[in-house]
Amino acid sequence: MNYHFDWSVIARNMDRFLAALGLGLGLAVISLIIGCVLGLVVAYARVSGKKWLSGPAWFYVELIRCMPLLLLIFFVYFGLPEFGIYFLDKTQSFVLTLSLYAAAYMSEVFRAGLASIPKQYVEAAKAIGMRPWQRQRWVVLPVMFRITLPSISNNLISLFKDTSLAAAIAVPELTFLARQVNANTFRVMEVWLTASAMYLVTAYLLATLLRLVERRYASIR
Repeated sequence: MNYHFDWSVIARNMDRFLAALGLGLGLAVISLIIGCVLGLVVAYARVSGKKWLSGPAWFYVELIRCMPLLLLIFFVYFGLPEFGIYFLDKTQSFVLTLSLYAAAYMSEVFRAGLASIPKQYVEAAKAIGMRPWQRQRWVVLPVMFRITLPSISNNLISLFKDTSLAAAIAVPELTFLARQVNANTFRVMEVWLTASAMYLVTAYLLATLLRLVERRYASIR
């Protein structure tokens, strides 16, 4: 093996690697937040019992879940301008796509969470005179989020790894930067080992932090 490692390339670009990593993590967090809001709306539509709500919600979930994420990224970024939608830059386009993608999966998580809420909780809320919106605000949603917290955590880690696909439309996250630095320096092993290690360490630390949060909140009291 004649390959000689030169880590000075990484040292010179470490600030750029860290900035790109931060961007990817930020994209994942923002997309998860938007996805949770949209997913909750879709979940309520699925369990509403009204076909004019549950039907479109079911179609949306199945459509998104059965399409590759990369294809959705291309459709939103390259396809929407064909319909006259030009206000999205590449980063906004990716956030929109990842949020819609996350919403489809989170809706199923929330739907299962809503179905798992013990009936006595709702009955107790009715017994003390809570109105429907009060039951949702103070009983159903808090309990549902506690039940689904582990799944929310897993989805955040998954979305963080999926941000690597943003490189396909030149969003300057970690994978795109690694590819750029590799093209400029031809230091293949150093660049991709560094990017892989940064993904691995960040995902592990994120998972560890989320496990601590789950131990504190992911239980019904």
